[in-house]
Amino acid sequence: MEFTLVGLQSAGKTSLANVVTTGEYSEDVIRTYDFRIRKVMKENVMITLWDLAGQPRTRWERYCRVVCGIVYVVDVADQDNLSTSKSELHNLLSKKSLIGTPLLVLGNKIDKEGALNKQALTDQMELASITDRELCCNMISCKNSTNIDLVIDCLIKHFKFES
Repeated sequence: MEFTLVGLQSAGKTSLANVVTTGEYSEDVIRTYDFRIRKVMKENVMITLWDLAGQPRTRWERYCRVVCGIVYVVDVADQDNLSTSKSELHNLLSKKSLIGTPLLVLGNKIDKEGALNKQALTDQMELASITDRELCCNMISCKNSTNIDLVIDCLIKHFKFES
């Protein structure tokens, strides 16, 4: 199964890839400039994560075309960038080549003060308006490994793949 990890810069995509693949979190994460590929075997399924850079020049669409699903990471403690994150997500999903591609939205950094809850994230990202694909939303903390098991469960059990 292959998934792309996308979201704004510093949302926690690389931290998520690290926690999922190694079980370890580090404050000293080097910024991703293009992409990194990480692989992990979970429940007898090989999962490949394409960790894509969050800089505006990055074109996510081409990496999202042939994957089992898109994992969109949002920093729920960075409320100044939520409208930008929403715009980027909805712009990405408007691409014809991505119609029907399953989506997992992850609200990351729930351990921080002032972080949105799941309902506020759902409302502010206008997730209810996304009706053309399977959609899951979970709240996580890469730092504390909170709900990381739900991410793996969602990827394996809810997203289709060819065996």
